[in-house]
Formats: sequence, structure tokens, C-alpha cells
Amino acid sequence: MTERIEKFFKLKDNNTTVKREFFSGITAFITMAYMILVIPNILKFSGMNAQGLIGDSALALNTINDPIVGASFTAICIASGIGCLIMGLYANLPFALAPGMGLVAFFTFSVCLNLGYTWNQALSAVFISGIIFILITLTSIREKIVDSLPQNLKIAISSGIGLFITLIGLKSGGVVVSTPATLVKFGDFRNPGVFLTIIGIMIISILMSKGMKGSILIGIILTTIIGIPMGITNIENISFIKAPPSIQPTLLAFDFKGLIGGENMMQSVFNLIMVVLTFSLVDLFDTIGTLVGTAEKAEMIDENGKVRNMKKALLSDAVGTTIGAALGTPTLATVVESTAGIAEGGRTGLMTTFVGFFFFLSMFFSGVVAIVPAQATAPALIIVGVLMMSTIGKVDFTDLTEGIPAFFTITMMPFSYSIANGVASGVISYVIIKLFTGKRKDIHPIVSILSILFVIRFIVLPD
Repeated sequence: MTERIEKFFKLKDNNTTVKREFFSGITAFITMAYMILVIPNILKFSGMNAQGLIGDSALALNTINDPIVGASFTAICIASGIGCLIMGLYANLPFALAPGMGLVAFFTFSVCLNLGYTWNQALSAVFISGIIFILITLTSIREKIVDSLPQNLKIAISSGIGLFITLIGLKSGGVVVSTPATLVKFGDFRNPGVFLTIIGIMIISILMSKGMKGSILIGIILTTIIGIPMGITNIENISFIKAPPSIQPTLLAFDFKGLIGGENMMQSVFNLIMVVLTFSLVDLFDTIGTLVGTAEKAEMIDENGKVRNMKKALLSDAVGTTIGAALGTPTLATVVESTAGIAEGGRTGLMTTFVGFFFFLSMFFSGVVAIVPAQATAPALIIVGVLMMSTIGKVDFTDLTEGIPAFFTITMMPFSYSIANGVASGVISYVIIKLFTGKRKDIHPIVSILSILFVIRFIVLPD
């Protein structure tokens, strides 16, 4: 059996063993397991709950008291597990797949809350984008679109999403609150919930600074425990192992008719194009950037500077996204947490296959996930934002024709509460500034087309 595994995954060729891949898989999973705690608690704000509550009104819902929140938890586990198996068995790469945090934020706060789509319609858009991913990956268009975008804008998109996720975390934990006078202000630090959020931020920050693996997950667990005597963590309905919540409420829960319906057909069509386009672009940059970064760390770049099995990796991501939408979860993406497993010696798809099995096992712990309060997941969002913001130092602000569009990309995401607006602002300003400063040659034709589409979107859909 071991010999067959070694031969299938080419373990000897990659100077690794079954044991090393197993422990690398454990490390990678522990590092990214916080997602199954955090993501259902973000998706519920989109109206993805049995009562149809949106925003803060859905705060009290969890995997125990709401069947759709429970179904989204199960969907995340199954979709991530399947995605990892595809990446491991087909592409044979140590890159784990899970719903991307930036894409989850875009799904919830931009598509559902800002644009007013239902979660069923948003899942339909994700499904469409997944089909598009498959087609453009098979034809190599996907790489060409990514290559057409300026490097500084690619970096800025990641940084902007980090800042946006940080704002979501601060708001969720009550650290910042809205006010008519100044838009935002500090929350009331005498509030136990706010104080617990601060404790969580400090715990994760200290653990990460010490280089402890699984710092975010450990931080969430410790913050949840500390919240018990503070009266924030409710442990009345806790159960350590139980049957997974039914996936039926989110399985194939599409609403294609509602996606393109509405009083104004032109607005609906443009809305759909922009939503699918932004899903596609964010996933493109997220996946390509993560693939290249993790591949460099794992020494998987060939002599031509390309990632080994890149096309297979992109196709795995595309198929995973399509399956995930059918199950009830936003776009799957290659996650940067894979580097934790690679740092432990993971070099093949066997590591990713183990991560997939761990995701399947995690379905049986929904009773534990349900007791985790928002004040324990908010610090995780804030720290993930910090990690995503770390790329900002790579932006070339000395060249203002590059720096200004990058700045608009980063700032417009949190300030307009929309990832799509940030991407659009960056692309449009890039084309205009380059055009009127005599640097027309820097503008790729695809970027010009994107800028025109975004301008039309703002004219037709000013909100």
C-alpha cells in the first residue's frame, strides 16, 4: 500500500515521505481550521439563515439554532474537502483549497448587503463564475487576464481586502461603531464584548509573534473559553461530537431567475456581469498570487519561472468553486495557510489529500463551533487583515502613475464597504492617469476593456 502511495504521489522524486506529508497536512489544517469557525458567522449576515435576517440582526444565530447556518458549515467542510482532494489527487500539489476570506466578504457585504441580492442569487453568480473559470482555464485565458493587470494593482487588491476584512472584524467585535458625526468611532471599552475582542486580538498577536503554529485557531479557542465566565460564551447547548447539520437547505439552492430578473433588465444584466467579473478577478489574483508565493517557498518553480502543474492547479480551483456553489459555499481559492504545511516539509498532493480528509472529519464538531461568539472570531478577521496588508510594502508609490491607482484600490474597499468598488476605482484611475501622462504603452488592452466596463457599471448602477 505504501509503495503504491509513494508511486502515485511521486514522493521519492519530491524527497518526502508518507509520514512527513501526514504531519504537514495536520499542520496546514490546524493553521486554516479557524475558517470553519469564522466563515459561517460571516455568511449568516448575508441573510443566509432560516429567518432571512441580514446584518447585525443575525448576530445570535449559529449552527445549532439555525438550520441554514448549520448547512453552510457542513457545505464549507464538504466543499473544502472535495477541493483539497481534487488538488491533491489531480494536480499533486501541496496547495489546500477553501472559501477565500476576501471572497466570502465580497459575497456577504458587497453582493448581498450592498447590491441587495439574496444569498441564493449570489450562489448562482458563484456557480456561473465557476463555469467561466473552467472554460477560461482550459483555454489559458485565465493566466492572460492575470498577466494583463499591473503588478502594483494585483498587490493593492490583496492589501485592500485585508483592510476591508479588518474593518469587518473591528465592527463585529464592537471595537469601532458607527456615528453620524464622524462616520465611525471607538466602541465602549467598558462593554464586556468589546473587552473580550481586545483580549482575543492580543492573544493571537502574541502567539503569532512567537511563531506558534495554529495561532489563530488557538486564539479563537482561548478567547471562547475566557468568554464563559464573562457571560458572553453560551455553553448550554454544547456537544462535542454529533451528526453534521443537514446540507439540504443550501444544496443546489440557486435562484438564476431572480439573478437576472427585476424591473430594469439592463441594470440586472450589468449587475450580474459586474458581480461575476469581480468574483472572477478577486479569485484570479488571490489564487495566482498564492500559487506563485507558495510554489516559490516549496521550490516548485521550473526553469521558465512557471509553477509546476499550474494549469491543473487552476482547474482544480475552478472545479472546486463550481462544486462548492452547488453545495452552498462561496468561491473556493488556494489559501495562503498552505505555506504552514509546506514549511513542515509537505511537497506533494498527499499533504493536500490529508487536509481534505481532516475537513470531512470536522463536520462532526458543529456543536462546538456553535458556541464560538462573534467576539472570538472578530480577532481572527483582524489578524487575517494584518497578514493580507503585509504585501503593501511591495507597491511602488514612488511612481505616482502606479501608486495613486494602487492607493484608490486599497482605500475604496473599506471606505465604500465594497471590494468591487476598490477594484473598479483602481483600474479606472490607472487607465486615466497613464493615458494623460503619456504612458499609453503601459495600458494593456484587456485593462482598457475592464475600465470601460467598470465606468458603464458606475453610470448604470450608481449605487
